[in-house]
Amino acid sequence: MNNLNDPPNWNIRPNSRADGGDGSRWNYALLVPMLGLAAFRWIWSRESQKEIEKEREAYRQRTVAFQRELEAKYHAVISESRRAVARLSLELEKEQNRTTSYREALIAQGRKLVEEKKLLEQERAQVTQEKRQVQPLRSAYLSCLGREEDWQRRARLLLKDVEGALSERQSVYCSLLLPRGRRLQIEKNLLGRACADPVAADLDMAAGLTDIFKHDTHCGEVWNTDRRRNGRLMWLYLKYWELMVELKKFERVEKTILEK
Repeated sequence: MNNLNDPPNWNIRPNSRADGGDGSRWNYALLVPMLGLAAFRWIWSRESQKEIEKEREAYRQRTVAFQRELEAKYHAVISESRRAVARLSLELEKEQNRTTSYREALIAQGRKLVEEKKLLEQERAQVTQEKRQVQPLRSAYLSCLGREEDWQRRARLLLKDVEGALSERQSVYCSLLLPRGRRLQIEKNLLGRACADPVAADLDMAAGLTDIFKHDTHCGEVWNTDRRRNGRLMWLYLKYWELMVELKKFERVEKTILEK
């Protein structure tokens, strides 16, 4: 029976006396490691083959996935390119239509400008003819304006005097110290001038003054010293009379020209 605790003799005692006994012992001793090595190599080769097949399958799957990804990207690029081409074609068609529209618009505008030029030439000729006809009227108009300057000067002086008198009357009305009789005297003088002055009669100033005396009761603060803060209706009438002076001037000029 083999003794595993006797390494020097390698458990080959039954054949120790035979010829060549040492070689048999060494052959038997080397057989077990070689079988182990062969088994290890077989197992290692099998496991290696499995790993290789596994890696090969993983590589194939990665290759297939990569190929699919490339195909997907390729189809996406193709689709995007087709969409871009379609969009560019549509924009090109729009630009061509727009260019055609612009060309037609320019042609129409050119024709319109030619027609407008003809109309302007006709209007210029008509204006020149009317200017020749109006020139005597213009001279008469300027002559009438010159004659009306005197009336307008007298109207401006009247309005300036009336403004001063109304400001004084309103100050007396708003004062707690000045007598009421002074205000009544100013009102009487204003009404007398409005009835006697032809310019005031043209402006119908008497009716306006009566309205002011009756309804303009506005006063500024108690210690107010600015006369322009007193009264409201009087300032509206003064502005109205200024406008009436301008209006009357042109009405008188028009009347004079039409009478000729």
